[in-house]
Amino acid sequence: MYSNFKEHAIAYVKQAVKEDDDGNYSKAFPLYMNALEYFRTHLKYEKNPKIKEAITQKFMEYLRRAEEIRVILDCGGNGPNGDAAAATQPKTKLKGGEGKEGIDPEQAKLRAGLDSAIIREKPNVKWSDVAGLESAKQALQEAVILPVKFPQFFTGKRRPWRAFLLYGPPGTGKSYVAKAVATEADSTFFRRTSFLEESMFERGSHITILFLLCPISSQPTEIEASRRIKTELLVQMQGVGHDDEKVLVLAATNTPYALDQAIRRRFDKRIYIPLPDLKARQHMFKVHLGDTPHNLTESDFEHLAYKTEGFSGSDISVCVKDVLFEPVRKTIDAKFFTNTYGMWIPCEPTEWGAVQITLPELDAQGLASKIQPPPITRTDFDKVLARQKPTVSKADLEVHERFTKEFGEEG
Repeated sequence: MYSNFKEHAIAYVKQAVKEDDDGNYSKAFPLYMNALEYFRTHLKYEKNPKIKEAITQKFMEYLRRAEEIRVILDCGGNGPNGDAAAATQPKTKLKGGEGKEGIDPEQAKLRAGLDSAIIREKPNVKWSDVAGLESAKQALQEAVILPVKFPQFFTGKRRPWRAFLLYGPPGTGKSYVAKAVATEADSTFFRRTSFLEESMFERGSHITILFLLCPISSQPTEIEASRRIKTELLVQMQGVGHDDEKVLVLAATNTPYALDQAIRRRFDKRIYIPLPDLKARQHMFKVHLGDTPHNLTESDFEHLAYKTEGFSGSDISVCVKDVLFEPVRKTIDAKFFTNTYGMWIPCEPTEWGAVQITLPELDAQGLASKIQPPPITRTDFDKVLARQKPTVSKADLEVHERFTKEFGEEG
């Protein structure tokens, strides 16, 4: 049955290329879009990797040409044979529909934006690295991991979640959770923020293209542009989970009340990412220290977790980063060193084997490569925490807790 999708796509492409060559852009554009929809559906069922790759390549060619025509139409080229605006638009060379070579600068910018939005190298963040947030992790696993590993679970009316909103104060780990999803899921991820940075969403059609890509791997005012973005986003998100069975929308915000009511309703799951609890903070200190030499015990990590009540995950990360430099500072200021297994380590004057010598003096003797900072201690953390304060206020927390009671759920 799926071969019919390919046949329909080819038929639409032939019509589109003919109208395109004749300059009938207003007719060519919907034909290209129809062809792309059929190609996209066909790709869902195509099993042959080589055929799939070839069709994907053609898909991208026709997609680029469709977007070029969109620009022509936006510039006023709506007549049967276009107009002056259309005449100045270069055409992407297509097999089966040749035209002038060259890419319009705006289209080059669009393609660059699409390309940069793709996360090609998955971050090395695993579920086990995410401290706490068990409800959020469970919901995301149900949406991303289970459908891939156990597709037989999702039959009949049972469908995985398709749109998530993660909200909470800055630095609580919303982006970190997204990185874990990108690591664990064998999928293509797009960053919408990169489009906004490049003003890629001045036209609502670019959002359409973004959603179209997902299964395959006069200037408007700011208010008008925002309205177009919102409208197109609503339309596309309404379709996610129906035709686009493999598309997941994962959004994060620090200001949940700023969301439009209609946008908010499109998210199946609205999950609060709060400040880390005691156990999560204890885990974070271990994760951020990694394999750096230290002599902290479980009791020490518990002590640090108690001392950092009210700290965000970002605050703890900054704290550990500062602590990592404490042994280096000690080494620079040290007046006594001890030679342990051929390595010179800073020590107290009373320590057995202590030698009165400084870092510059050891360096002058050609021993720079033999100098090693001491392991991190609990005292190093206490010193840093004495000057560090949490960045999230009680007022910030109250806003998110109120939103959770009204519209969300605990993560």
